[in-house]
Amino acid sequence: MSRVGLVVCGVLAGLAALLPAPASGQDDSVLDAGRDLYLEGCSTCHGAEGGGTDLAPDLTRAGEAGAYYYLSTGRMPLANHEEQPRRKERAYDDEQIDALVAYVASLGDGPALPDVSVEEVDLAEGRELYRENCQPCHSASGAGGALSYGRAAPQLAPATPLQAGAAMRIGPGEMPVFGDDVLTDEEVAQVAAYVEYLDDPADPGGLPIGRTGPVAEGFVAWFLGMVALLGIISWIGTRSRV
Repeated sequence: MSRVGLVVCGVLAGLAALLPAPASGQDDSVLDAGRDLYLEGCSTCHGAEGGGTDLAPDLTRAGEAGAYYYLSTGRMPLANHEEQPRRKERAYDDEQIDALVAYVASLGDGPALPDVSVEEVDLAEGRELYRENCQPCHSASGAGGALSYGRAAPQLAPATPLQAGAAMRIGPGEMPVFGDDVLTDEEVAQVAAYVEYLDDPADPGGLPIGRTGPVAEGFVAWFLGMVALLGIISWIGTRSRV
């Protein structure tokens, strides 16, 4: 090769090194698989390039967190675009979800999946953060509750920690967005750990009674005792000669 050719190759190599890496950080095979799945199952409503249509919103700002939350909980795809997305059986397996998440993330600059590790987290701190930010809508037990305009905050169980973390980052439906400036990844993990705890909480103070709140065992015993006593009194009264 000539000296000029070597110089040109060197310049091109330098320019290539300066080019930004793909936004998703995924290899082409994963992105190609995600694009195929997207075109088949999502493009009708969200548009071929994810820009949205009259039927569904723009996905260029959904990011990893948005795609993962809706796909992993079965909230997407929807059979009827006018219904409120609800948790149901997933339409895709883990590998397909990973591919779709990577492709949607490559469409724009949306929120990334938070680093949610619930190992060795402060559950008490998670409880306080949950009470401040989540309890008004999802209730103390995570059972959900009614909102305005016919909407409802869903029951949290059986959300996984990563699904809970993704929801905090994107704010699905009526839920506010909890960005890095509101909750750090560590605080998100603490809340997610407490949400996981609510799925099967300990009941040291008594019977759960449908998770409506802690009920002391003494009160339950007193209530059942009074019912039994009134029953006995009624039975004695029916046997009176008067």
